[in-house]
Order: sequence, then structure tokens, then C-alpha cells
Amino acid sequence: MDTKLEAPQRPNGWRTALIGRHPKRTLVRIVILVGICLAMRAFVLVPIRVEGISMLPTYKDGSIHLINRLAYKLRAPQRGDVVAIRLIAGEHVMYLKRIVGLPGETVAFHDGQLYINGQPMAEPYVKLQGHWESDIGQLGPDQYFVVGDNRDTWFRGHEKGRPTRDYFVGTVLL
Repeated sequence: MDTKLEAPQRPNGWRTALIGRHPKRTLVRIVILVGICLAMRAFVLVPIRVEGISMLPTYKDGSIHLINRLAYKLRAPQRGDVVAIRLIAGEHVMYLKRIVGLPGETVAFHDGQLYINGQPMAEPYVKLQGHWESDIGQLGPDQYFVVGDNRDTWFRGHEKGRPTRDYFVGTVLL
């Protein structure tokens, strides 16, 4: 009878590198990570693809960005925030716009310059200045005025508006 003891077999080097020494623990970690990623996607981060030129040059046509859905749970939207807005057009249609007017303010554009309550506002993010002329008027108690950064387009052809806070999906992350 041969009583030779065989050395325990060591796992293949590639197998160890890919799944570790404890495959069950590795599988549990993968399941937890996938669950966290899916929860983040469903409740916190939403990807959005920019379509169009209204946010040029800040956000280019075709670029993809993440929207933080929790941004306005602890703080109110601020002037200058870039927000994703979901309108009645459908669940998958969102607009990416910048907040320029806050509730109760009077908004106007004269020769392309933004005026809030009759005072000109500095907008360092606007690189493509146009010659807009429009008295938007006073915003309601829960209305915000949103518009794109590209002001070198025709005013009537530019998507803008007065959404209330409940239409905001969140703000652009980074």
C-alpha cells in the first residue's frame, strides 16, 4: 500500500486572480456590488444624453452626463444650477437647462443681457451671446426660469420656461 501524501493542489494562477481564493465570498461581493449599482441607478443617479445645441459650449451635443436625483432633497435650487427637467412630453424626455430666475423674481432680456429685478446679471457661463429682447415677467412663488447657455439662437426657437420645482429631476453631477 502506497501511503504517499500528495501536496494540496493550488488553484490556477488565472483563477485566483479572477475570483480569489474564496469563490463563495467573491460571488457574494459581486452580488452586493451589482445590487448597489442598480439601486444607485434607480434612486440616485440618472444618465442623460445631451441632444441639441442649447447648452453649448458648456455641454456638447451627444455628451452623456449623470443627474443627481438627491441634490434638492436637502437644499433649494440655486441660480446657476444646471438641472434636468422632466416635462409632460414623456417619461424618457428630459431637458438640460440652467436656472437663471428664482421664485418671485422679475426676469427680462435686453440686447442679450439677463436682467433680474431690473439689475443686469453676470453670466460667465454664456459664451455665445445673442441679442434677445423679451420681458418674461414676474415668476410665481414656486416657479424658476430656466434657459440654455447658448444665447446665439433665435429667442422663439430656444427651449426655455417656468417649471416648478416638482418638474426638476436633479442637477448635473460634476
